[in-house]
Amino acid sequence: MSPVTHVGRVMVPVADQDAAISFYTGPLGFELTADTPFGDGERWVEVSPPGGGAAIALVPRRENYDTGRTTGVALESVDVTSTHQELREQGVDVDGELMGGEGAVPKMFFFRDHDGNQLMVVESPA
Repeated sequence: MSPVTHVGRVMVPVADQDAAISFYTGPLGFELTADTPFGDGERWVEVSPPGGGAAIALVPRRENYDTGRTTGVALESVDVTSTHQELREQGVDVDGELMGGEGAVPKMFFFRDHDGNQLMVVESPA
């Protein structure tokens, strides 16, 4: 049996942790689950979806880990069409069209956070 039990968190680089907290807890409805001093004058910040699951650690950008990247993070929603519309109405940079929805491919779309990091929302079974 593997000693790894689940995905605990993914790291997304941000330029301003306070602005990132506002974005992820605002339009996305995440909860701030950690905000503690870390290292030499830095902070460890995590946000999580209200239903639980893996957290997103909002880490300061670094030379080799900069903002504006494709994160590979796929969030889930039971109604991607409504989520797409809600995020667009809140001013989030979402793709214009939904993808997928045919056969075994779920509906999905990409969006960008305030730093240009690209994430995806994928429709999950109800």
